[in-house]
Amino acid sequence: MATSLAYTATYSHSADALRAALADEQYWKDRIAEVGGADAQLVEFDAAEDRLHVRMVQTIPAAELPSAITAVRPEGLVITRSETYTREGGSFEARVEGVPAQVSGTVRLTESDTAAEAVVAGAAEVGIPLFGKKIEAAIVTRLLDMLATEAEFTDTWITDH
Repeated sequence: MATSLAYTATYSHSADALRAALADEQYWKDRIAEVGGADAQLVEFDAAEDRLHVRMVQTIPAAELPSAITAVRPEGLVITRSETYTREGGSFEARVEGVPAQVSGTVRLTESDTAAEAVVAGAAEVGIPLFGKKIEAAIVTRLLDMLATEAEFTDTWITDH
């Protein structure tokens, strides 16, 4: 049984401004450099008129992980993240190298006259007996922090550009 993930990012910009940022390769390069962590890389950016796909690789050093994770993976984590967007929203997936763990879900964009929201719904699933639930909870906690940091970066980036 997977552990649920729910997050809502509120932006002080329109949904069109948010879509424009997501469609800008420089936004992704800046985001990964600013909040992606050590050795983070943007490895794929594919923007078509009606669809956007991005793939990143991020590492989390063992020193930044809870003991529930380092008990299973003492050397830290390498995570491949993929995000795909259309006008209305998108989907995301993250896989942890060498560990039977994945996170996936959807992003729904909503808007008012002056603001946009990205409503994230997903789940983390770790296929490790006995430790799986603890690791899932740690992953979800870390992802919620990361989503908040990325949302703050995005709002600032849109303001600055």
